[in-house]
Amino acid sequence: MASIELPNLSVEQMHEVDRLMREDYQIEVLQIMENAGHKLALLAKRLLDDDVVDRAIVVLAGRDSKGGGGLVAARHLLEWGAWVQVLLTHPLADYTGIPAQQLAVLQAMDAPLAWAEEGWELPPADLVIDALIAHDTRSDRHGKVRDLIQLANSSVAPILSLEAPSGLDLVTGQLNTPHIHAAATLTLALPKAGLLSEPGVSAIGQLYVADISVPPQLYARLGLDVPPLFDRDSITPIAVIEGKAVIEAP
Repeated sequence: MASIELPNLSVEQMHEVDRLMREDYQIEVLQIMENAGHKLALLAKRLLDDDVVDRAIVVLAGRDSKGGGGLVAARHLLEWGAWVQVLLTHPLADYTGIPAQQLAVLQAMDAPLAWAEEGWELPPADLVIDALIAHDTRSDRHGKVRDLIQLANSSVAPILSLEAPSGLDLVTGQLNTPHIHAAATLTLALPKAGLLSEPGVSAIGQLYVADISVPPQLYARLGLDVPPLFDRDSITPIAVIEGKAVIEAP
């Protein structure tokens, strides 16, 4: 079967996509986060054979947009009947902005929320969702984030990462210590350069890309020729071949 090569986004292009969606297309951060979290929950459901009722899922959520997406996914999975434990990198009071709003919704639902304190261990789970840090920096991998990465990797449960495995540099593909070893990664809109190069590609598992409602005209403005990605499904599996992202042609 024929395949189609996809363009990939640099971090600078990612920021420009975000800016244009907000400023020119009036697609706000909350909408983007909701789209991302819903698709993350859908993929988690698929990885559990479309049966999440009473399945144990642990969501590791940081304070940034990636953490917010993980909190949205936790809400949907709870609604669908899963047993979800949300483990936070910081106390509730340290969350601000839209992630704090998502936490408030979970609190109103009486969702199980915990802060990763010393000696805490992950409960047995069927799936772990990594929503710890969006763009890796050395400071992000200190303290509780470092501990949670190590705990996740020590679990027998498969790990699903949002955007990229925490600890992977999306610019260079460098794998920092520690980093998540994912069974699957759901990236948003288009693949990112760091997901496709060694050694980062070795940590992503099966790569998927999710529709977060980026208008085709936006890509054209950035000079990107993007084929129809989501005509059959809002979550598309991606093959990485010799540093290139490809999909099967319809």
